[in-house]
Amino acid sequence: MTNRTKPYPCVEIAPPRPAKAAVIWLHGLGADGNDFVPIVPYLGLDPALDVRFVFPHAPAIPVTLNGGMVMPAWYDIRDLGPESRHDAAGIRASAAAVTALVEREVERGVPSRKIVLAGFSQGGAVAVHTALRHPQPLAGIVALSTYLVLGDELPSEIAAANRGIAVFQAHGTRDPMVTFPRGEALREKLVELGCEVEWRTYPMAHEVCLEEIREIGGWLAARLG
Repeated sequence: MTNRTKPYPCVEIAPPRPAKAAVIWLHGLGADGNDFVPIVPYLGLDPALDVRFVFPHAPAIPVTLNGGMVMPAWYDIRDLGPESRHDAAGIRASAAAVTALVEREVERGVPSRKIVLAGFSQGGAVAVHTALRHPQPLAGIVALSTYLVLGDELPSEIAAANRGIAVFQAHGTRDPMVTFPRGEALREKLVELGCEVEWRTYPMAHEVCLEEIREIGGWLAARLG
């Protein structure tokens, strides 16, 4: 691996034949890599796509927002405000670990153009952050109920290879945790950067729904087919 950072431990769902594509899916705050495993059958993907799903576990760290309680988190969160200062060191550490997972997929024979970074909430923030800065072209980003982190640094850090990357972005209109305007702000930034954003909204809170999962499946099939 060119990236010296060790990948985080993962749950994997491998196809019966050698993988031709991969989806690296990051969970939200306080969950773990098992959180999104059950949705895979509901994506409705053709087995012939030979997709490997990789669900990393975030490290357990103290989270300021939750009174310093130790829990799985991609980085520390101080509060839910959109103007709060982000844990830059934590974000970059997790991004490095996710980049190591991308590099491992390439070493296992999956071209970078067939790798999608996906994530929910805090995991989605890291997925977006990492994909936009990745030096090789990726297949796309799935950004669910999430928001922008380290946006001020993005114009100088974005990689030319992923400036126009395809994005499936979805948000609940009733989300009390990552409010709808924060999702819209992320979408506006992605569009401003030239990304090909497929934007979906659902009448739900901070969660996923079956309609959303099926639409993600259709988008993944188009990107990885």
